[in-house]
Amino acid sequence: MRVGIQLPEVEREVRWPEVAAIARAAEESRFESIWVGDHHLYRGGGQPERGPWDAWTQLAALAVVTSRVRLGPLVAATAFHAPGVIARMAASIDEISGGRFTLGLGAGWNEPEFRAFGFPFDRTVSRFAESFEIVRRLLAGEHVTFKGEFQNVEDAVVLPPPRRRVPLMLGSNGARMLGIALPFVDAWNTWFRSYGNTVEGFANLRGDVDAACVRAGRDPGEIAHSACVLVRVGDGAGERPHDVPPVALKDLVGHLRLLAEAGADEVILVLDPIDERSTRAVADAIVDVK
Repeated sequence: MRVGIQLPEVEREVRWPEVAAIARAAEESRFESIWVGDHHLYRGGGQPERGPWDAWTQLAALAVVTSRVRLGPLVAATAFHAPGVIARMAASIDEISGGRFTLGLGAGWNEPEFRAFGFPFDRTVSRFAESFEIVRRLLAGEHVTFKGEFQNVEDAVVLPPPRRRVPLMLGSNGARMLGIALPFVDAWNTWFRSYGNTVEGFANLRGDVDAACVRAGRDPGEIAHSACVLVRVGDGAGERPHDVPPVALKDLVGHLRLLAEAGADEVILVLDPIDERSTRAVADAIVDVK
């Protein structure tokens, strides 16, 4: 099982020097991947307004300050950029990182940020379908002409060409989204809330996704199954709002082994709290798993 980690998102305001320090700690601690959320703004729900740094520029910088770990957005919303721009940014970051980039994609879900920044929030899955087709074909090296209801490109091509086909990961459990993307992606990821942060919840969801793979004409074994896991580090109140029970650090090794038995090929840890110290502490605690 591969073990990655999500960098800070909206737990608190984290400036670049600390982001870079956590990324370096993750790499030195032998985590295999680091991930960055793609959001503009969280608003409502009884919480103060908060937002993370731009995912794409942060990933480009992280590609420079690391040398080994894989990296990617968890996950990039196709609604936030034109599909050709997404493909070009993905190819550029993959080049900077020396082939360590995975393009995680989803439709987006957080309506307040769509409204605040002027992105249409209607028919999000249909919009995703058009953008996804353009992105995947461009990254496959095609000249793409596409005339859709929401997106239009004419003889578009990504130049300079990527050195390889950038791996694609779907971040969604929706039936339509799975049907659109599973025929083409290399990996599927689920957020911890979507399966209750439990082994049983993941096993049940994996069964649904595997059935969707079969319907899409894919062998489930061809697709990496990735699960985010919320982990409580220490005994404090934590700094990340959540509505599912976190996994205590003392129970994490056993939890990860059970997830592997349930079919998880990769886990992405969401630490609470998340800082350089907790990153190293968790890495030391799960050294036998990695």
